[in-house]
Amino acid sequence: MTRRMKLNEVFPAGYQAMLGLEQAVQASGIDKKLLELVKIRSSQINGCAFCLDMHTKDARRLGETEQRLYTLSAWRDTPYFTPQEQSLLALVESITRISEHHVQDDVYNEAAKYFTTDQLAALIMAAITINGWNRIAITTGMMPE
Repeated sequence: MTRRMKLNEVFPAGYQAMLGLEQAVQASGIDKKLLELVKIRSSQINGCAFCLDMHTKDARRLGETEQRLYTLSAWRDTPYFTPQEQSLLALVESITRISEHHVQDDVYNEAAKYFTTDQLAALIMAAITINGWNRIAITTGMMPE
């Protein structure tokens, strides 16, 4: 893939707005490892190599295990993720693939069992934000270093 543009240089106001969303999510109080699972799973679905490279490294720095990272795309078929994490991963997948089925009530309600309304709001914004970053990185040709 060829780098098409540096969006932060071409449209700094838009890029800064995205950074504002990212900062709000980071300041939400949600566990950082949980946020990295959101970012990695969405990036796997979207095929964003740049974000996968970044967020798997970030997750490792936070203490995430190799085994969980390797099996994240098959989380339903492993014993490595808690029911809370499973509910979040299902929600993240629904948000990322929203054009396929929208976010079904059962998926949303399962996540709502494990997270407060404030936490759920922050996690929804986390999924929306990483999907935006994926689209920026893929469209502008960002590559891992």
